[in-house]
Amino acid sequence: MYRFRINRLILSAALLALGTIASGCSSIDRLSQIGEKPRLTEIENPTAQPGYKPVQMPMPKPEVASYSPNSLWRNGSRAFFKDQRAARVGDILTVTVNFTDKANIANETQRSRTSKEDSGITAFLGSQTVTQPLKILPGRILTTDSTASSDGKGSVNRQEALQTNVAAVVTQVLPNGNLVVEGKQEIRVNFEIRELIVAGIVRPEDIQSDNTIDSAKIAQARIAYGGRGQITDVQQPRYGQQVMDVLLPF
Repeated sequence: MYRFRINRLILSAALLALGTIASGCSSIDRLSQIGEKPRLTEIENPTAQPGYKPVQMPMPKPEVASYSPNSLWRNGSRAFFKDQRAARVGDILTVTVNFTDKANIANETQRSRTSKEDSGITAFLGSQTVTQPLKILPGRILTTDSTASSDGKGSVNRQEALQTNVAAVVTQVLPNGNLVVEGKQEIRVNFEIRELIVAGIVRPEDIQSDNTIDSAKIAQARIAYGGRGQITDVQQPRYGQQVMDVLLPF
């Protein structure tokens, strides 16, 4: 146990040192940006980002396209004329983000238990036949009494709404024709940058004629909305407090 505590202390000291170094590097970067507006990130290829992995989904067996003689219509085509909607890697479509979530949940759990144990010996080794009973023998060998109770309450009251549009780029076409899209938008207002990231898988049939799609029709949707800058920095606890929140057991 003593050795385990020493190891915990060493690990805590190492984490604290790493946090201090990280905060020091971050502080130097922040000091160099005093009076400067937050920098916008460069436009980059999503498929060239570190850790990018192509999406793999269960696919049906490929079907060979068949053509009818003397016919202007090809089997499997979605329109007679050329379709202007996004269909190939690099094409752009507009994602209409319309996210409204409201939840109101309340629950309560109560539990109680009472137990009592009483064990004793009335006659031990013929003590009743002895003129002077053995006084050293207790009347009760074991007596226990316990009571336990718990009362837990919880409630959730959440309401979120996000309505905006963002242009996304087709990064991959799956074998069944579905499109993997990803879009990122940055808006800088004074010294604060608001970021909106949308990614997921869409069906070409769900894309409207104006080349837009609702976010509710995106499978495996990943929508992130946040920001960075002076306001966000003030809202976050300091690095030392975050480290102590992780290390302190109470």
